[in-house]
Amino acid sequence: MSTSSPRLNLRTPEVMREVQARVEQHYHSSLIEQVRSQGGRLLVGQTTCYLAKQFGFCYGVERAINLAYAARSVFPQERLFLVGEIIHNPEVNAHISALGIKNLLEEEGGAAINSLKPEDVVILPAFGTEVSILEKIKARGCRLVDTTCGDVMSVWKRVKQNTMEGTTSIIHGRASHEETKATASRAFAGGKGHYLIVLNLEEVDFLVRYLLGEESSEHFLKKFDGAYSPGFNPELHLRRLGLANQTTMLRSETEEIQQRLSHALEQRDGCRDNFRFFDTICGATQERQEALLELLEKPLDFLLVVGGYNSSNTTHLAEIGEKKFPTYFIRNQQCLESLTSLRYFELKRHQEVLLEKFWMIKKLQEPLAIGITAGASCPNYLLQEVILRLLELRGEEFHHAAFFTS
Repeated sequence: MSTSSPRLNLRTPEVMREVQARVEQHYHSSLIEQVRSQGGRLLVGQTTCYLAKQFGFCYGVERAINLAYAARSVFPQERLFLVGEIIHNPEVNAHISALGIKNLLEEEGGAAINSLKPEDVVILPAFGTEVSILEKIKARGCRLVDTTCGDVMSVWKRVKQNTMEGTTSIIHGRASHEETKATASRAFAGGKGHYLIVLNLEEVDFLVRYLLGEESSEHFLKKFDGAYSPGFNPELHLRRLGLANQTTMLRSETEEIQQRLSHALEQRDGCRDNFRFFDTICGATQERQEALLELLEKPLDFLLVVGGYNSSNTTHLAEIGEKKFPTYFIRNQQCLESLTSLRYFELKRHQEVLLEKFWMIKKLQEPLAIGITAGASCPNYLLQEVILRLLELRGEEFHHAAFFTS
């Protein structure tokens, strides 16, 4: 059996022309592009929809989807597998599954990995994957299509550098998220380095108290159970710290974590020499967060955030929106059941809930201004369907082909 897995370059001009035509057909929207080209505002009757200046697919997501389609085009008969989900959007993942690309992690105990053959093709998702999983796949000798986002790999580079310098990586992210798991595995590659994952400012404040001698090691290990590297000893492995992050976190929160940790080490050590920080929030995440902040300056009645409920960057957009306007995080247009009934993902309860007294009914005969944005994993056609559903519920007459040519 082969002990190496060749990485495939599928981005030939002929393949990509075919792929991009199919991706356009599946995911793009002429309506959304027309609204965007006219300043992001659509006024129909008494209803105004405002789009954020930046939303939807980023370059890394588009690249990952294109490569998945390209893999099926180049290998029409071979078995194709994907390590988890290509991105965090159920509609997109359903399209990928319809191509006959199977999720390699659906079976427990690595049974699917153990059945891989050299002629099989395995796609690595945009988030990347853990070192241990990648090594098992490589050991099977199958062919690899790597769609890992370049911004994610930049974070890996930083945590590897931390490991080489004896610095523990503090990773701002969700311990259960695929990207954070992949990043943490790079910090612990070869069993040499260490990491600690912190989710929010509350956890960072606990870490700060420990650094300043205000919390016990026993309490620390209990607090962060499941969020640190094997063999982690807080008394030994918190001397030198390097901050990294899941690339889709709130930029403002990561910056605040930087300030609190830097200040804590200065208090403890009398200097900041034992703290390293690199800006590893991805550009697309930052752009979408800044565009939403600009959108929130408009006189909105409410905000709709569209995307997969397990999408980190989309969740953070909803968090930003909630600070100023009623905000509803929806998966697609089907969540808009009626003028009085709305299903949305409630962040505090972390589940989809039904709102049966949706106040849009109260403004049926009055002007209504709706802000709309979407995470980096949400295709434009979903936004089009949401807008058309809103106009339908409001009883607005709209035929977008005629509307934009009038």
